[in-house]
Amino acid sequence: MKFTEFGFEAELMEGLDAMGFEEATPVQEKTIPLSLKGQDVLACAQTGTGKTAAFLLPILNDIIRNQAEGITTIIMEPTRELAVQVDQQLEGFSYFTDISSIAIYGGRDGHSMEQEKKALKQGAPIIVATPGRLIMHINLGYVNFDNLRHLVLDEADRMLDMGFAPDIMNIVNRLPTKRQTYLFSATMPPEIRRFARQLQKDPHEISIAISKPAENIMQAAYEVSDEGKIPLAVELLSGKKNLSRILIFAGTKKKVRELAKGLQQKGLKVGAISSDLPQEEREGRLLEFKSGATPIIVATDVLSRGIDIKGIDLVLNF
Repeated sequence: MKFTEFGFEAELMEGLDAMGFEEATPVQEKTIPLSLKGQDVLACAQTGTGKTAAFLLPILNDIIRNQAEGITTIIMEPTRELAVQVDQQLEGFSYFTDISSIAIYGGRDGHSMEQEKKALKQGAPIIVATPGRLIMHINLGYVNFDNLRHLVLDEADRMLDMGFAPDIMNIVNRLPTKRQTYLFSATMPPEIRRFARQLQKDPHEISIAISKPAENIMQAAYEVSDEGKIPLAVELLSGKKNLSRILIFAGTKKKVRELAKGLQQKGLKVGAISSDLPQEEREGRLLEFKSGATPIIVATDVLSRGIDIKGIDLVLNF
């Protein structure tokens, strides 16, 4: 199905054309028509299926069509990186509109806090936030949700795993009950369905490629002792210097540091990302990896789901 068939407003279509969007993905094809009718959606879809556009586009279309003012939309994400990524996609889609958005997340300096406060007080139409940071602003008393029309919980299973359920319910209890609610999850265990029943009204369920591995991926497994892991990683990567982007996941921050140091000592250009780094430094290293300036990145699961990085040649689970 082509995006021209959804009946989007002209300003939104102009942004889609500029970004080269022509054919909708299956999750977009199933979600967008329901969303445009104002119905709640409970969707199970993997990363890489186009689910972010599936909720951003109908929300933007609604704001344009109804000339909505104030905070109309809250999009909750489990991590800072995902909040930034979704906000960046919003900037692209809304480029030819006057709709503004802001990403709100912790780990930033006082100036950023003031920017967030200003945007919330002025009523930026779309707020992309991690739950804890948004609760902090709400508790300071200057956030008005009277005009809220849309609530999105993205990566809902991960947010529950991270213990965000109390914060989410605290926020939801302050929102208008008459709203449209989207819940997107990579998995659909019973606790997600129970959670959805607290938030949604007769949601339409959509399932796309549940637990189906990504296609065209070659996989290999190596049985190795803890002492042999770093030497094996060095051996594998030394023979793949023609690859432009290699992503390595390690289980702990300590392992990230050890592996990055071991690879650097062998002359490989490596960056490391973990939660103990300042946010600005994490964002800088991720940008270097995306641009190809740093061909290898070692990270904890802070990057394990939802982050959109094009052209990855190899993923190593350490």
